[in-house]
Amino acid sequence: MTAAAPAITPDVVKAHGLSAEEYARVLEIMGREPNITELGIFSVMWSEHCSYKSSRKWLRRLPTTAPWVICGPGENAGVIDIGDGLACVFKMESHNHPSFIEPYQGAATGVGGILRDVFTMGARPIANLNALHFGAPDHPKTRHLVGGVVAGIGGYGNCVGVPTVAGSCDFDPGYNGNILVNAMTVGIARADRIFYAAASGIGNPVVYAGSKTGRDGIHGATMASAEFDDTAEARRPTVQVGDPFTEKLLIEACLELMAEDAIIAIQDMGAAGLTSSSFEMAGKGGVGVEIDLDRVPVREDGMTPYEIMLSESQERMLMVLKPGREDIARRIFEKWELDFAVIGRLTDTGRMVLKARGAVAADLPIAPLSEAAPVYDRPTTPTPRPAVLDAAAVPAPASVMGALETLLSSPDFCSRRWIWDQYDHMVMTDTVERPGGDAAVVRIHGTGRGLAVTTDCNPHYCGAHPKTGGAQAVAESWRNLTAVGARPLAITDNMNFGNPERPEIMGQFADCIEGIREACLALDFPVVSGNVSFYNETNGKGILPTPTIGAIGLIDDLSRRTSVPFKAAGEDIVLIGATMGHLGCSAYLRELHGRRDGAPPPVDLAAERANGDFVRGEIVSGAVTACHDLSDGGLLVAAAEMAMASGLGATLTPPPGAPALHAFAFGEDQGRYLVTTADGPALVSRAEKAGIPATVLGRTGGAELTLKGAGTISVVQLKAAFEGWLPAYMGDGVA
Repeated sequence: MTAAAPAITPDVVKAHGLSAEEYARVLEIMGREPNITELGIFSVMWSEHCSYKSSRKWLRRLPTTAPWVICGPGENAGVIDIGDGLACVFKMESHNHPSFIEPYQGAATGVGGILRDVFTMGARPIANLNALHFGAPDHPKTRHLVGGVVAGIGGYGNCVGVPTVAGSCDFDPGYNGNILVNAMTVGIARADRIFYAAASGIGNPVVYAGSKTGRDGIHGATMASAEFDDTAEARRPTVQVGDPFTEKLLIEACLELMAEDAIIAIQDMGAAGLTSSSFEMAGKGGVGVEIDLDRVPVREDGMTPYEIMLSESQERMLMVLKPGREDIARRIFEKWELDFAVIGRLTDTGRMVLKARGAVAADLPIAPLSEAAPVYDRPTTPTPRPAVLDAAAVPAPASVMGALETLLSSPDFCSRRWIWDQYDHMVMTDTVERPGGDAAVVRIHGTGRGLAVTTDCNPHYCGAHPKTGGAQAVAESWRNLTAVGARPLAITDNMNFGNPERPEIMGQFADCIEGIREACLALDFPVVSGNVSFYNETNGKGILPTPTIGAIGLIDDLSRRTSVPFKAAGEDIVLIGATMGHLGCSAYLRELHGRRDGAPPPVDLAAERANGDFVRGEIVSGAVTACHDLSDGGLLVAAAEMAMASGLGATLTPPPGAPALHAFAFGEDQGRYLVTTADGPALVSRAEKAGIPATVLGRTGGAELTLKGAGTISVVQLKAAFEGWLPAYMGDGVA
């Protein structure tokens, strides 16, 4: 006997995340009261996670076009032309809420989901990246979350056979209640064989492929569109369960079918599962869909239409095939031991009609759900710029070299080797520059060209002044690519914020968008894909604003690249860019003095462009042997990282007119690079002719790092401090 459908009461509507005003709009659209399946569909399609109803207004301001952009935002992933008939397909997405509730599966399914976004477009994934933000190390949940998230990322990525080549990780009390797990995938496709989601062809078959549908992940999209409270653990059933081995089979099956010229449209089943995939495909194509839910492969008995449509079971795809190609597709998916079923057809009605057990389970208009969700112009309160901090008023340390050792052994600066050693970063054998540098480099298979990839964001800057922080995140990702010799091409963004219904949070978002916009325009660095994650908030306390940037650059000749380690003794060390000793919002201020005051360093985008273009030209010419961009921690931290990576020491001398020694060492002025070269004076001469600030600071060699006026410290001692904290924390729980 079938259970009676629940009545649609105000409490049921509220539990589905719809406001009274939104439900009134549902009634207007439907012309009647929806049944529970229809209500569930409205709930997920109009959720913040799926509809971008609070962010859409601001996202429209981002620059998304360039001659090399093939496909900008709006599809599963962005696509850029990388020459030789090839395209790079990439995107970053969040899996924050699931990873906080169940860290292993939350992080693992985040990797699986972003992989599907990329291979859905016809690309073979070649690299994974991540950006992780955890709470304070002494918070009781942090160590558990770090261990689970890292294991989940490694467990999924390693099994699916895609290298995890780069990422970032930091710790801050601002993430105690909501960690961030942002996952990025990069793939390569033929530029003339990109697959899109728009369904077309009345009567064409709609097919389901991949894993069976279960009850895991139901209302995952709705959960990701609400803040947490003390009952967060009770939401564990909304976290999906992934199977990377099935994902590997799905990649191969989809790419094989794509070579058969059988697919008209394809969409992975991510957030909101079969609901979002079917509505998005139909909405983009302006067609209707009829689906027989009895044909959907399920792994549990008695699943209702509501459960089938809202399940977020992993490793599933929805496709529209050309007529008569069903048998070809079936043979391919059955060969790879995956489920395959023709579950429906396209219609000319503009409606989604769902049938189950011989009756209509739901009948909804498609356009209002896929393209006409509510769009809010929420109030914004800007974050005022803090006063600039006078470096002279910041106390100097008792020992500059002691302060350096403290920074390098702190949670935010210590080596991440414990993390990346759990990732297979060499599978596929095309990883050229491994984790730990400014950017990873992956060979374009069978060629001498490569892609440089990185993720970046300094949430401390964004919290202090979101517009500056947004611009700096873009500029630093641009520098990271430049520092390995790559020509920056495009970015994907992952906008992580608190509750957008609070004006100060919406103000942070709007200001970060403006900063990103200005930087992208100045650097010819378009945004081609991205994700917004709101409601990263627990009991009214939001995270630091964290607009993570994932960036892609192209290296035309892999023999003309460089990396962080010093290459030889006796080379000149040259500083590119102006040094003013800016200590506001700096790591030195935070780690040595427990302060977070002052304005973040200003971002001069014209100087960023000029300095970066000059450095890249010197790398490509072969004049630069090592390069590291200067960011968190400043000049002395960068020099120490170059020394530790190589085992070679260096001697540095502040130039005449330099700021106070601690400000010179730890100031975080932007637009700067530290490079080594065989002939420093010649490089400085070329810089001066180009109007670029450049100074010879010293030479490589020996076993110690020396800063004149500040003393000396052994590279071995620094490396012990640098490498020790994270393994000790994760192994013994003792920082």
